[in-house]
Amino acid sequence: MDAPASSGRRVRTGLFEIDFGAVEIHKEGRRIPLQEQPFRVLAVLLEHPGEVITREELHGRLWPTDTFVGFDEGINTAIRKLRVAFGDSADSPRFIETIPRRGYRFIAPVHVAIAEPAPLSEKTSDGSADAKLLDPDTVSAPMTISEKASGGKHWKLAIPAALAVLAFSVGSYSYLHRKPKLAETDTIVLADFSNSTGDAVFDDTLKTALTISLRQSPFLNVLPDSQVAATLQLMTRPADTRLTPDVARELCLRAGSKAYIAGAIGSLGSEYVLGLKAVNCNNGDTLAQEQVTVAFKEQVLDTLGKAASKLRTELGESLSTVQTFDVPLAEATTSSLEALKAYSLGAKAFHEKGAAAALPFNQRAIELDPSFAMGYRAVGVEYNALGEVARASEYYTKAFKLREHTSEREKLEIIAGYHATVTGDADKAVQVYEEKIARYPRDALSYLNLGVEYGAQGQYEKAAAVTRQGLRLAPDQSRFYSALSAFALALQRFGDSRQAIRDAQARKLDDYSLHCDRYAAAFLEVDSATMAEQQQWLVRNPEYATFGLALASDTEAYGGHLRNARELTRRAVESARRADDRENGAIWQTNAAVQEAAYGNPREARQTAAEALKLAPASQGAASEAALAFAMAGETARAESLAQDLERRFPLDTQIQSLWLPAIRAQLALNKKNPTSALNALQAASAIELGNIQFVNNTSCLYHVYIRGKAYLAAGQGDSAAVEFQKILDHSGIVWNCWTGALAHLGLARAYALKFRAAKGAEAETFRIPALNAYNDFLTLWKNADPNIPVLQQAKTEYAKLK
Repeated sequence: MDAPASSGRRVRTGLFEIDFGAVEIHKEGRRIPLQEQPFRVLAVLLEHPGEVITREELHGRLWPTDTFVGFDEGINTAIRKLRVAFGDSADSPRFIETIPRRGYRFIAPVHVAIAEPAPLSEKTSDGSADAKLLDPDTVSAPMTISEKASGGKHWKLAIPAALAVLAFSVGSYSYLHRKPKLAETDTIVLADFSNSTGDAVFDDTLKTALTISLRQSPFLNVLPDSQVAATLQLMTRPADTRLTPDVARELCLRAGSKAYIAGAIGSLGSEYVLGLKAVNCNNGDTLAQEQVTVAFKEQVLDTLGKAASKLRTELGESLSTVQTFDVPLAEATTSSLEALKAYSLGAKAFHEKGAAAALPFNQRAIELDPSFAMGYRAVGVEYNALGEVARASEYYTKAFKLREHTSEREKLEIIAGYHATVTGDADKAVQVYEEKIARYPRDALSYLNLGVEYGAQGQYEKAAAVTRQGLRLAPDQSRFYSALSAFALALQRFGDSRQAIRDAQARKLDDYSLHCDRYAAAFLEVDSATMAEQQQWLVRNPEYATFGLALASDTEAYGGHLRNARELTRRAVESARRADDRENGAIWQTNAAVQEAAYGNPREARQTAAEALKLAPASQGAASEAALAFAMAGETARAESLAQDLERRFPLDTQIQSLWLPAIRAQLALNKKNPTSALNALQAASAIELGNIQFVNNTSCLYHVYIRGKAYLAAGQGDSAAVEFQKILDHSGIVWNCWTGALAHLGLARAYALKFRAAKGAEAETFRIPALNAYNDFLTLWKNADPNIPVLQQAKTEYAKLK
């Protein structure tokens, strides 16, 4: 029988209450946002708590029987969103358990709680209706799965009432709508607004505002600007082609989208008229439309937002998600049309010309509205893309403080960016990106950002997998290919790295990081011609010349050509200064300072590190490397002071706390002839020791591994020392052309020599041969090195004694 809607029909599990009448989940009285389709999946699981519900059964219940395309993705997405709502984990589930190759089951105890039993109408002998309450024994106590297992006497009586509730909640999902005009997997194209008011402030601005408004929706998927640009290229049209309705429809068809939305604004006396129309790309049918009048210019943004919300409902989005994700536009963005126009021009410049071109527009936007959270975030993103992490952090922090003045989607982006860049809390950043993906599963950049965070933790397989998911959603964004190339290098899959770059080139995509990755792969494969080609590309472009010069400097230093390396570092720093990129210039200098210390030049190390700190005193990256350089050069007081400052400034930063501070403290302990203390300090680094360094381009010198190897040598533990130095050699795709890759050969030689000296008789010879081979590897690598480098002279002396 049909169950009537009733707000009293609820199920409890843990701290959560599921209200099937209102189609809502509450946790301790607080409403948890959840979309329609995940709620339907939950309802099916709760019909049979504790039992496996197959994926096929879910499909049969919730998707049309003739629709199979995308249903797996739909179930996966629904389950992810349910886990976010319940704070659950697939690895350690408390509510929803995945049964591999079968389906899912709800494993938490479930209580059927019917707070207000409804009367049953029963016909009397005279035909009148007589109200009769449900028997109290039938519904007197809520039941749980555990009671079912123990044979609780009320189970068979209580469950039929619960099933009636569930039957209503699932079976009557026509409760809300007619058939949606769009599906969750459809994409839509936004045409440019037609502006007949004569006021240029509306140009670009209203389209940006509409994009932001529609992006609040977990249901609608606006085709990203990068894919619009790529599709225009396929249409042999310029990237800045105006998207009139005719062009938008053609682009919509080419991109495989379902519909386009055209907007218009005109004047009607002293008022404005706003119109929105959603059109089916295939047949030109109008799917939905809204038209409103606006009395004042200052009301245009909020009126546009309200019209967009109505359009969302007309296109098939559930009323509950429209109400949940519907921040007024002036609050979600800015009340200043001029600031929003500057922001719009910045977004356009970013996609057409890159971060440097976009910066002036977004800086202007926050000048016009100092409370424009998304404007601050945009500036932070652009500085981050240019490698200026300290400047990026400043703007991410301002955006974070203003995050309540944004939509839910932008708020999640701001929070994730804040933790990734400012606090450095990788676990928190991962958690927020995962939450964002669960709510907005077609937001491609969230997958890329999550991959970057996994890479920072050394989880390169996961990083590559999640990045590939994002790439399927945005195949025309170069950053995905660069990330995949870097992750493949870190996994020692050089062929896969080259293929990622070829895939980008096949789509005519280009980005400086692709050239850096290709340079690294060529270095590892001893392909000098390709290295020269990539470096020339970088040096020819003033914005990126500093990266090409820094890469070349590291390569020279790797081979022991220290004079050449110093000159290239000087040029890299000057190039960074000219590009107003002082932070990267400082990082190149501090990297050189650590290198000088490792090669046995403490005076040069101290001088170079001090110069770098003057260049960018607020830089986390420069301070970290400078502290290590001072420690390795014996400047104990300066190193300790910088380490204390880093600990104070970045108490939550995963890499500072787990990699940099342990390495600095271990080196200081070695200076005091205390290898045991050094090894104890380095224990914190083991969890993420292979993670790439976030302020360096997809790489890591593995300083902490190198210093751990030195500590084992100092402790007389040759076997353990050999393991550490071999670890560096085995992960050349992480180390790239850093000096640690060269000196790891010498460290390995010293480890075997230590074992040789500790052994007796015939056993000793088994260590002397590999020691000689390792020394020979280093000396061959440095056969043309500058002869006066102290570490080279020491190596030659040690080799001669061993022979």
